[in-house]
Amino acid sequence: MGRRETRENAMKLLYQVQIQKDDTQEQIDRYLDEQQIVEATDKEYMLDVVKGVMEKQEELDSLIALHAKGWTVQRMPKVDLAIMRLSCYEMKYRQDVPANVSINEAVELAKKYSGEQSKTFVNGVLGKVYTDLNPES
Repeated sequence: MGRRETRENAMKLLYQVQIQKDDTQEQIDRYLDEQQIVEATDKEYMLDVVKGVMEKQEELDSLIALHAKGWTVQRMPKVDLAIMRLSCYEMKYRQDVPANVSINEAVELAKKYSGEQSKTFVNGVLGKVYTDLNPES
């Protein structure tokens, strides 16, 4: 399937989990089945980031809120939030994903799934998060 498509599916599932309050594991299993995500590497990546974002959501939201001047996490569009949580998780916990790739992919997802202003907002917040996580660069 490829990492880009798998990342997009992970973002969609994270968004869905935010909206629907059904059993999370049931939603994950149903989504994997419906999207026919069966390849081991795709499934492994997707489960890691989705479950990781859910486990670290408070920490990721604090990181996002710190750099989203004038915005609270509660006021942000849920699609943008799902995109930024995913990217922040990748930057902080996935050494196999270069930060610039994660940010660029997040901006592309914002262009595709969110409003006109979102790509700039997402890029700005994630750029600041990257600087915060990598003060030596």
